[in-house]
Amino acid sequence: MIANYHTHTFRCGHASGTEREYIERAIEGGIKIMGFSDHIAYAYPDGHESGFRVGTSQVKDYFDTLKALREEYKDRIEIHIGWESEYLPREFEKMLKNARKWGAEYLILGQHFVNTEYPDGVYAGTPCGSEEKLRGYADNVIEAISTGVFSYVCHPDVFNFTGDPALFKKEMRRVCRAAAKADIPLEINFLGIRDGRHYPRDDFWQVAGEEDCTAVFGFDAHDAPSAFDGGSLPEAQRIVRQYGLKLAETVELKKI
Repeated sequence: MIANYHTHTFRCGHASGTEREYIERAIEGGIKIMGFSDHIAYAYPDGHESGFRVGTSQVKDYFDTLKALREEYKDRIEIHIGWESEYLPREFEKMLKNARKWGAEYLILGQHFVNTEYPDGVYAGTPCGSEEKLRGYADNVIEAISTGVFSYVCHPDVFNFTGDPALFKKEMRRVCRAAAKADIPLEINFLGIRDGRHYPRDDFWQVAGEEDCTAVFGFDAHDAPSAFDGGSLPEAQRIVRQYGLKLAETVELKKI
């Protein structure tokens, strides 16, 4: 594994360690291309800022710190600076405008909510048997892919659906077909593996294989040791082999 585009920083409020520690760990593991993609900063019209995102007051420091480290380490590792962002229909135009203004190189889609986050959003990781919410999640991901600005889809199987397995496969097949048609990789998420979360889901990746999707590995690092997560690699490789997935070693970062 030579590339990882899914790395957070302490600024999101649920990660720890310094960027330098993350970079050193990645180099130690043999990573050649490293992308920082913390949770995108966003202020709602009433001033609300979610606690799991980088604060808008921290954006300058996020970019300044990483740009300086990118220059310092340029002979040892290739560093890119972007965001992990949801596609929230009401907010996305402003989120994208901000990302461009701040100078982000790329976006990866992390659809943690259905339709909206605040004030009454549905968190995708909460166990849910609602067909309507599952369909809404699939619609959001498909619409996000259609914008053409996301380089890949993080943990596409994050929606914790507990209802009819056939219905889950039906809706996820729509997602996989959209990703395959747009040639957008789907991430096998190492955080889910190392934390024993409900994803990666084999029933999702079975469908992804049937639809000829491309997979990419993502560490989803929230601490320095996870900036190279060799312990989760065998399980990710099993998924690729078992379901006949194409694996992208590197990803073309789409211009936003």
